[in-house]
Amino acid sequence: MSKIEPLKYGRVYHIYNRGVNRMNIFRTEKNYEYFLKLYFERIGPIADTYSWVLMKNHFHVMVRIKTLKEIFDKLATTMEVDKLKRLNPSRQFANFFIAYSRAFNIQEKRKGGLMEKPFCRKEVDSLKYFKDLVIYIHRNPVHHGITTSPKDYPWSSYHNYFSVNPSPISKTEVLSWFDSTITFKQCHRKPQDLSDIEQYLVEDEE
Repeated sequence: MSKIEPLKYGRVYHIYNRGVNRMNIFRTEKNYEYFLKLYFERIGPIADTYSWVLMKNHFHVMVRIKTLKEIFDKLATTMEVDKLKRLNPSRQFANFFIAYSRAFNIQEKRKGGLMEKPFCRKEVDSLKYFKDLVIYIHRNPVHHGITTSPKDYPWSSYHNYFSVNPSPISKTEVLSWFDSTITFKQCHRKPQDLSDIEQYLVEDEE
């Protein structure tokens, strides 16, 4: 088994996981809502989120782990310095998954692991990869035959890019990669050549 590299400060990652034995990890609308609420509470302080999608038995997020200085500047007034120094992005994600799994198990009156371990992470290291991955994440429901268009699926960040309301995602930066919202929409309408993205994914991802 290859060694799992810890998440590094200042790097961009595709992070994804699925239920153990492909079981559903979202069974009610409240599950989706709680996952997102907990995600932005736990992960927001240590990472900028570029895109996300929640499917019944898996999810994808694309994030930039903040630099240590950015995290210090954000949390220094609410967290002791020694705790900040021990802050570990990989552990932060793992703790988030544990917290969600615990709540889900209480709801379903079940015991045991909910998601596969370790969670998958792949570093995003080029502009082409950035753009391909944003589209791949938003088109995941299309890829799985659930919808025919990203705009028809409620549980993804696609809609955030066209809303005037405040958003927890870094939509200004993402849209700058596509030059405009018009280009962004056009790129999402076209069927994606999955060979552009499969090279970046862990085998048997879904």
